[in-house]
Amino acid sequence: MEKFMLKAGLVAAALTAGQGLMAPAAVAQESAATRLSAGKIDKDQLLFNMESVGKLLESSSAARQVESSKAPEALARRDRAREIYKSAKASLNAGDLEKANSQLAEVRAAFFEAVRLAAPEEVTAKKLEADYRARLDSVNALLGAYRRVASEKGSASKTVSETVAQIDKSVAEAARLAQGGKYKEGRAELDRAYLVAKAGISSLRSGDTLVRSLNFANKEEEYQYEIDRNDTHQMLIKVLVEEKRAGNPMLDQQVQGFVARAKELRSSAEAAAAKRDHAQAVKLLEESTVELVRAIRNAGIYIPG
Repeated sequence: MEKFMLKAGLVAAALTAGQGLMAPAAVAQESAATRLSAGKIDKDQLLFNMESVGKLLESSSAARQVESSKAPEALARRDRAREIYKSAKASLNAGDLEKANSQLAEVRAAFFEAVRLAAPEEVTAKKLEADYRARLDSVNALLGAYRRVASEKGSASKTVSETVAQIDKSVAEAARLAQGGKYKEGRAELDRAYLVAKAGISSLRSGDTLVRSLNFANKEEEYQYEIDRNDTHQMLIKVLVEEKRAGNPMLDQQVQGFVARAKELRSSAEAAAAKRDHAQAVKLLEESTVELVRAIRNAGIYIPG
């Protein structure tokens, strides 16, 4: 049984702590999992849940927060939750318990979004600042780790210095934006720096000395490491290259070619892993990541790899 005792202060505290409200998709997934694990839906329990959600919508402190906010987006989302709630009650009265239960999950998701949209501006601002500072701490920690790994491996100073310069540039731009109160935009710059630092570390630990550096227990463990490297570079494509390729058809075509090849190699790697051939899977993943690095460098962006 889910209890909803959302108070404005609790919402503000959750936002400030960087936790936020549960995303609609997460709520739906959780509810689906609960239904599957519970098996047959209990009508009495569903009736109780229906009543609880009704109170949440109309008489809870969260409902009052949404109403008093007068925020058009929040009110629209609240009204949508009310509409779905009416449909859920109709489904329940018609005896369709599965549908009613599913619709209740949609009601909660829509209402939680309404509460988020109704959060006071100062609360949202505090959360953005907290997120920015948390990400800055992560970047600094990762940059320190990158320098340590580079020192341990005695890597070429030019490669390391170029990577550090790129990270420092993003951090400086983030600081400039933050000083102007643009914490959201500053966080985006820090995300770029974070991914570049992470890619830098993975590139230093790849190649001939990979296994010796990380002491993998087996090829399957190494495969999981290469999956993470590949994921990181895919994210770098999004944060570093998307804007550049949007207004440049020729570059877009070139990037698409590299990315398509990377996806083919990744699919082959996953197929090999499914057959327990992790040695081949690692080799294919490394080749896939190289294609992603080429796509990024082809866009005129230096990245270690």
